[in-house]
Amino acid sequence: MLEIHQFPCLSDNYGYLLHDPGSKETTCIDTPDADAYLREAGKKGWQITQIWNTHWHPDHAGGNEAIKAATHCTITAPADEADKIAGIDRTVGQGDTVSLGDWQADVIDVGGHTSGHIAYHLPAADIALVGDAVFALGCGRMFEGTAPQFWQSLSRVKALPPQTMLYCAHEYTAANAKFALHADPDNEALQAYVQEVHERRERDEWTVPSKLERELAANPFLRADDPDMQAHWADKGGKLGDAVATFAALRSAKDNF
Repeated sequence: MLEIHQFPCLSDNYGYLLHDPGSKETTCIDTPDADAYLREAGKKGWQITQIWNTHWHPDHAGGNEAIKAATHCTITAPADEADKIAGIDRTVGQGDTVSLGDWQADVIDVGGHTSGHIAYHLPAADIALVGDAVFALGCGRMFEGTAPQFWQSLSRVKALPPQTMLYCAHEYTAANAKFALHADPDNEALQAYVQEVHERRERDEWTVPSKLERELAANPFLRADDPDMQAHWADKGGKLGDAVATFAALRSAKDNF
């Protein structure tokens, strides 16, 4: 079985190491903190052989060079951001695949937070490593992309099997929950989700990963194509029958919330 080691690093990032016991290969999913990744791999007795970057931001690719120098690993990164990421051995984009031993990951274009952001979906493991594209009850701030691009990206995530576990890069869920309730106040699935989030955070427990099925029911940004959400936001910049306009209105409101 594929092993996933999750650990906190920096102020609110999560680090991820994926390990294939069969091949003994281990990949870092992004590199926010090189020392933390090397330490955690050492604790597990794993040799880092790869890095899979999702996007260029320093809290995702800043540890590339230090980890590569220490381990001689290979680095895979988004083709559209190759000029901003250090140490790359291979660039990939929508439709490409990467492998960890016998485990295969499909590369998904999830541009919007940054223009070339990608995610890695391992269908045999029912997981997707989504970086900052999607968060539990939220999505990334739209720094470089456009609303049509970002909605198309989120639609690719929405199309994954509902049992897929989404591994995002930050513990933002409690803050996202406040906006989600503002955006979709009558959603009972959301209300139950938020109550659980509050209880877990009070126990100092993580809220990540989250199941796509639950996000589809409660995450306002994934519900921009829902007629009820569109109607609720029709006087706030959204538009009935227009998922892109509704998503753009939601993202703008969250930026200023």
